[in-house]
Amino acid sequence: MPRPSTRFQAIGTHWQVDTDRPLDIAGLGALHDRIARFDADWSRFRPDSWVTRTADAGAGEYDLPGDAGPLLAAYDTAAGCTGGAVSPLVGRALEDLGYDADYRLRPRRDEDGELIVHPVPAWSDAPRADGRITLPADTLIDVGAAGKGYLVDLVSEVLTERGFDAHVVDAGGDIRVLGSTLRVALEDPADPARALGVLRVTDGAIAGSAPNRRAWGPGLHHVVDARTGRPTDRVLATWAVAPDALTADIAATALFFADPDLVAARFGIRYVVLDADRRLRWSLDLDGEVFA
Repeated sequence: MPRPSTRFQAIGTHWQVDTDRPLDIAGLGALHDRIARFDADWSRFRPDSWVTRTADAGAGEYDLPGDAGPLLAAYDTAAGCTGGAVSPLVGRALEDLGYDADYRLRPRRDEDGELIVHPVPAWSDAPRADGRITLPADTLIDVGAAGKGYLVDLVSEVLTERGFDAHVVDAGGDIRVLGSTLRVALEDPADPARALGVLRVTDGAIAGSAPNRRAWGPGLHHVVDARTGRPTDRVLATWAVAPDALTADIAATALFFADPDLVAARFGIRYVVLDADRRLRWSLDLDGEVFA
């Protein structure tokens, strides 16, 4: 089991990197450089990011960042198994809900108090070919459903390239484990001191999602249905165990919108889902225990 721990803040979350030997200054610098490159492309909170620049430029065809392939391919699968509910084109809707670059946290409402949100273009309306993407007008990309998990994988790759064959990378609960086994408690969103189960992750990844993690008012949170532009209320929390953190992260979001067994089949994951009525469902082949 990796022992030395390195902790830092990046992309708005807490990171912990456990390695089988201490991480030196050069190694830590390499991790920060990789995170910074990713943030410069994919953060919708930065005025100079690729995401923001394409949004400001309007409809058109754009060169994709070099690491876009696996990330956007994961969205293809998620959109397919959720009927379009999961999409990276929800950025404007999130801004309308108040989750914008200024952290306004005040949603747009009409005179009757109803939410006003941008219609979200279908993900199929943003075709890709030869490293380029064609974006519809008034489109702001948000990769929050998968980006953190993908970045965890990219950081794990940097560690492996530097000879850290056994390590754990944890970015705010998106976790990648190599060369060891990690026991992970499933936090009850209604009571952080209570666990709903404990899973074991060996040479793989786990990610969880719950609206209460980023909520700023009744019914206002970051898990948005792209078909409506509004937050979903069907599920309280999800967890996905997968070979890599990108798959675990986006599958955890897809579990809010589609039959869990369908998501499991499409992504090759194991899952736990806590429904809105607090009914627990889980894969039969989980390595661990769920406290039903």
